[in-house]
Amino acid sequence: MNRHLLASLLWREWRHHPWRHGVALLAVALGVALAYSVHLINSSALSEFSAAVRAANGEPDLTIRGQREGFDDALYERVAIDAAVDVASPVVEFDTYAAAADGRRIALRVVGIDVLRIAPVAATLLPRPADDTRAMAGLDPRLVFLNAAARAQTGAADGSVLMLQSGLEKRRFEVAGSVAAGGQAMLVMDVAAAQTGFGYDGRLTRIDLRLAPGADRAALVARLALPAGVEAVAPGEAEQRISNLSRAYRVNLTVLALVALFVGAFLVFSVVSLSVAQRTPSFALLGVLGLTARERRAIVLVECAALGAAGSLIGLALGAAMAVLALRWMAGDLGGGYFPGITPTVSFGPVGALLFLALGTASALIGGWWPAKQAERLSPAMALKGLGTPQQPAPPAAPGLALLALGAALAFAPPVFGLPLAAYAAVAALLFGGVALVPAVVHALLAGVAAPRSALPLLALQRARFQRATATAAVSGVVASLALSVALTVMVASFRDGVSHWLDSMLPADLYARSAATSGTADQAWLPPAFVQAAAGVPGVQRVQATRQRTLQMAEGRPAVALMARPVADAAAALPLVGSALPPRPGETGVWVSEAMVDLYGAQVGATLELPLAGGTTVRVLGVWRDYARQFGSIVMDAADYRRITGDERINDLALWLAPGAELAAVQTRLRALLPDAAMLEFAATGELRVLSLRIFDRSFAVTYYLQAVAIAIGLVGIAASLSAQVLARRKEFGLLAHLGLTRGQVIVLVAGEAAAWLAAGVLVGLALGLAVSAVLVFVVNPQSFHWTMDIVVPAGRLAALAAAVLAAGVATAAFSARSAAGRSAVLSVKEDW
Repeated sequence: MNRHLLASLLWREWRHHPWRHGVALLAVALGVALAYSVHLINSSALSEFSAAVRAANGEPDLTIRGQREGFDDALYERVAIDAAVDVASPVVEFDTYAAAADGRRIALRVVGIDVLRIAPVAATLLPRPADDTRAMAGLDPRLVFLNAAARAQTGAADGSVLMLQSGLEKRRFEVAGSVAAGGQAMLVMDVAAAQTGFGYDGRLTRIDLRLAPGADRAALVARLALPAGVEAVAPGEAEQRISNLSRAYRVNLTVLALVALFVGAFLVFSVVSLSVAQRTPSFALLGVLGLTARERRAIVLVECAALGAAGSLIGLALGAAMAVLALRWMAGDLGGGYFPGITPTVSFGPVGALLFLALGTASALIGGWWPAKQAERLSPAMALKGLGTPQQPAPPAAPGLALLALGAALAFAPPVFGLPLAAYAAVAALLFGGVALVPAVVHALLAGVAAPRSALPLLALQRARFQRATATAAVSGVVASLALSVALTVMVASFRDGVSHWLDSMLPADLYARSAATSGTADQAWLPPAFVQAAAGVPGVQRVQATRQRTLQMAEGRPAVALMARPVADAAAALPLVGSALPPRPGETGVWVSEAMVDLYGAQVGATLELPLAGGTTVRVLGVWRDYARQFGSIVMDAADYRRITGDERINDLALWLAPGAELAAVQTRLRALLPDAAMLEFAATGELRVLSLRIFDRSFAVTYYLQAVAIAIGLVGIAASLSAQVLARRKEFGLLAHLGLTRGQVIVLVAGEAAAWLAAGVLVGLALGLAVSAVLVFVVNPQSFHWTMDIVVPAGRLAALAAAVLAAGVATAAFSARSAAGRSAVLSVKEDW
């Protein structure tokens, strides 16, 4: 085919119908923009956080790491003298609070190092004294060195005093310089000062090793015979652990973002199908003049490729702008809370841009493939005479039913590499199957309608039956967008309802107090048992329940598990149990685990579990409870058992039941008066915690809400484009009807009736598909991604309003388009056939 002819045909089509192709181009652009922006945000945040970890950990050949409370530093002596070790750098690492200049508590990371050994493994942690005369200042236990983030957040300058919290005490240090490490707020001090000042006497948290050339790592680890709870970590495993921490969240966001591109493909299908139908006389004339069937197909596919490429380029630019704004407003995790303490900048790469350019172009080609085949199968001679082959037999339902069956089967498949990849394929199969069934559904619905006696309704009914194939093109975008919007609405409503009921069971007290905002700072910001006794005697306090929180590293390469030690007299009343719990046996230690522990560690009810406490403790799982706050597992142990095993009597959280008539503010003031610093305790009433938790939930699902809006917008635009194109293509028909005596108003009613019939079928299919997809999301994707379950909640009012809005918008668009097309120009267009 002549390239100049192809370019001329494409230009003529785009010049005469810019609005139609502009709609499809916009759909592709929005889909690419959303997907590309999510990719940029995820990759930038992960890269920034990994860089921060590398800055804090350095680049050792091997790291020996223990639990958060550390391990006996006698191990360091054995490691340092081994022939395979060139340099061994001891480290004490923990989180605590520093007092800012305005009195606020600032969470920061403290890294205790041996300044004489740190340079070969972590040069960015090497102290840089502000005073050149103090070359060995890094060995002074009174001095600390801050990175840029710590300086900015605390307001500390060289020579100023910085107070660090250890329990109820404040340790005084002088800021003597800086370190080059980036990332979250961090300070460096001498390792001995960190040990003696913060409860790590005789212990280390890690040892970084630089191995001798040719050393055998496996042989070294075997010789060391590491104690329980201590592991040897290869380079890159820390970054991999961080990647695993947010992997499910990132993959789900990416898949949901690609949904918009998926809906855009249906819109391209709709627009191009109607474009081909409208250009049938032109294709027929070109066919008679010598254009082959394959060349007709090529024209449509090249048109789709150009549409997809142009839309993708616009989407890439829009997605980059969206990523910049999102990182500024929502940090690097889109509200998920996986990357605290960092503010990443967008990092662009050619691979990601080319990938999404290809995806956008491919989506347009997929959407235009079937219309291109229709153009290829066109019979030029018959089409030029205005003759066709009406499809009176009922359309086959087998392909659609087969896809639905495939989707149902995939929904029961297990996760792949810990991700619900089969479930995503099930969602795609359900959507394609539902769209494929649209003609059959239209046929079934209209077949059951009795023929009306009035001429106008009869004409509308007969044409709706006759144009079932056109209905597929017009309604496919509606079905896809409505189904996805319904699925997301049901999923979010189910999750929010589950979280709301979970908060009711987890927040029984009137007032809550905590010494630390995170599990990391909980090891330094804690309360002694005496404070709990004093709090119970404060006027207005009726009862106090104390909780100790800490983390346990249960398996290498996996995120830490949260351990909560609290009184558990009645597990059924204290925890939102899933199923029934076992009674404790005399002499054994029982625990209650979250659903994630069952999936990740096989902690079934009745099974035993080895906890890295006091050198190794075997416990029995008595029950499973629902925990929406901790994705990677949590364990509840009775406080008495925990103190007996560990000897740890520290407290982090308090739940307080107030006496009738007690004032919250007065109780808080009296409790703060028991502390040396009022800022050491943070309070929240039950209502405040509930509102805050639901606000965090809504922030985490901000992208989902945006995706719903995009899907609905694309669907409504698709309705407008499809029905408008159909109406414009029928001007001759309207002219003939006008000659037969139908008024303009009757033509509008006719078109609106046809659109209502098609859209009603599309809305029914979309609602049914949406509910099916929501069941996959709620019962398969969520448990496989985040390891929690919930009950499905169908917000009937919102779904009915959504369906009514789609139906009303489609009918109104069809009526408006018919009003414009059924005027004098339609009457005059009949002359073209005379």
